Amino acid sequence: MNYRELGKTGFRISDVSLGTWQVGGGWGADFDDATADAIINSAIDNGVNFLDTADVYGDGQSETAVSRVVKSRKEELYIATKCGRRLSPHTSEAYTPEALTGFVNDSLKNMKLETLDLIQLHCPPTEVYYRPEIFETFDHLKGQGKIRNLGVSVEKVEEALKAIEYPNVTTVQIIFNMFRLRPSELFFQEAARRNVGIIVRVPLASGLLSGKFGGSTSFKEGDHRSFNREGAAFDKGETFSGVPYDVGLKAVDRLKEILPADTPMAAVALRWILMFPQVSTVIPGASRTSQAEQNCKASDLPPLSSSEMEAIKGVYDELIRPWVHQLW
Repeated sequence: MNYRELGKTGFRISDVSLGTWQVGGGWGADFDDATADAIINSAIDNGVNFLDTADVYGDGQSETAVSRVVKSRKEELYIATKCGRRLSPHTSEAYTPEALTGFVNDSLKNMKLETLDLIQLHCPPTEVYYRPEIFETFDHLKGQGKIRNLGVSVEKVEEALKAIEYPNVTTVQIIFNMFRLRPSELFFQEAARRNVGIIVRVPLASGLLSGKFGGSTSFKEGDHRSFNREGAAFDKGETFSGVPYDVGLKAVDRLKEILPADTPMAAVALRWILMFPQVSTVIPGASRTSQAEQNCKASDLPPLSSSEMEAIKGVYDELIRPWVHQLW
């Protein structure tokens, strides 16, 4: 495992870390404590020292599991969580200092912590990024010792660029993968200039970039890959990175002709992300320990060649760009 600096936080974290959405459900499967613990422990055993969760993952179930495991380990580990998505309706007006303070207190209670390493606004409406009082709230929480750092999780590059204008924003979590190249343009450059850490989520386009799906693949009723393809529950860019499923399958077939055949496609897709030095870490999820172990191996894969990188961009430009580039 290799490690990188997480922007202004001062944390040195594993370049492949663990996202724990699956640990809290939402992928069509129920997780018991033993399964959750095994996945998280496996990731840590393989060098992961940064774990990303959120209060809405299983209504606190994921936060509780992450904290339970971290407290049982002796390594220095960092936990990032998120707040805001519990608001209903999820509108800019619902974002208030009082509500956000309450969410931070709830996360501290869920995880039995006195201080959060990193709290992130969880994909708020675009208007929230233009409200300084929201960001000032977290300065007050830091002064009270309840948080160490503030970050944001965004849907759009516009939101990321606006967020990093606030000096107290230390990290941005953003979708970036072979099907979502736009962040690597202006945003990566500006984040590096401001020493803002970049946390890459949805790195495998909801599993499409594992290369294991086909036209006959089915997803369970409770899996967002079944019910959210058109954004019925949340931003459709979260599901298959917003790429129509059949288009994604066609692009994957083309990518298989480019990528090394002797390495799992998912691992190569993660290594591709790490080719960008501005990226601090990538946070794939895992539904079983074998997935966590395979994801970690991506850190030590050899770099992709310049010709491979160019060919991957060619697939994006031809098949994917028209569907996603202008939207996010």
